[in-house]
Amino acid sequence: MKKILGFLIILMAYGWTSTAQTIKATQDIKSPELEIGIVEHLDEFIPESLTVIDTNGKTQNLRTLINKPTVLMWVYYRCPGICSPLMTSVADVIGKTDLVLGKDFQVITISFDPREGSDLAIKKRVNYLNLIDKPVDESGWQFYTADSANIALGTEATGFRYKKTGNDFMHSATVIMISPDGKITRYLQGTYFLPFEFKLALVEASQGKSGPTIYKVLQFCYTYDPAGQQYVLNVTKVAGTIIIFIALVVFLILALKPRKKVIINKENQ
Repeated sequence: MKKILGFLIILMAYGWTSTAQTIKATQDIKSPELEIGIVEHLDEFIPESLTVIDTNGKTQNLRTLINKPTVLMWVYYRCPGICSPLMTSVADVIGKTDLVLGKDFQVITISFDPREGSDLAIKKRVNYLNLIDKPVDESGWQFYTADSANIALGTEATGFRYKKTGNDFMHSATVIMISPDGKITRYLQGTYFLPFEFKLALVEASQGKSGPTIYKVLQFCYTYDPAGQQYVLNVTKVAGTIIIFIALVVFLILALKPRKKVIINKENQ
């Protein structure tokens, strides 16, 4: 029994070390010094002075545009990596949710590359609206561009941090839920969204309720590699989780296992 308990202690120590690394990584993600990723600004508001450029080339005030629960995405339209899967996933979940685009919520996509213009935004808008698997009010999903000053203002206000590398950018994938009065209520990380969590986040946004980030299995088991612009398996996190689970199961089995009573036969003494 002592050997088994000793082995369990070793397993738990390794597992908790892995968990500590995971917790530290999560803390680093939210650190103000983070260079690439998301620094959550829950319960903060979109700046009233922030402007974007619509597909007609007209300047629009973003806070004025946000008049219903809003899904905000920062992308750049030439992105060869995760921007396309992100927008494709949003188009897919719009087709699956029973919430009505343009009525119950809207989607706003903004390019954080100041070199991109309205012509490219128009092409992307057509492409992704065509991916929605049901008739929708197309005015509910708008694509915008912006100048460098407003991009800096908007990305800083929403905690979206990225880095320019050559002609491209290193960045993460996320959608930001915003209430009708412009308050940030939730972040959904990654490039895949379940209809239930998407709807829940929008319903909460409509009520102005903020909630913790929904980290899915993808984000827990996989780490985003900005250089390769893809998700790579994080062996340490997976192994740590499995070890903790196995150790807990073994511990419960040993703890709950009934002990055999030793019966002493007096006649044989």
